[in-house]
Amino acid sequence: MNKTISRMSAARRSAEAILSQSQKRQESFKREQQQASDALAEKTARLRELRLAKEAADREAEAAAAAAAPKPKKRAAVRRSKQT
Repeated sequence: MNKTISRMSAARRSAEAILSQSQKRQESFKREQQQASDALAEKTARLRELRLAKEAADREAEAAAAAAAPKPKKRAAVRRSKQT
């Protein structure tokens, strides 16, 4: 009977070791996935900031160019005589 208990406890220890390794792999995988997700979110935020800054700079440049450029004079309407 003592050998049976010993075998069961050895099998239990082995199963617990396998379960522990599996849980560690799952935790590691989840941690890596979270890090990848965080890195992607950080990259997206940085690129969005850069895009918004560029758009603001472009708007300012267009406004400055429009203010500096002389407005074209309107051409006088050409009057044409009616042909009969």
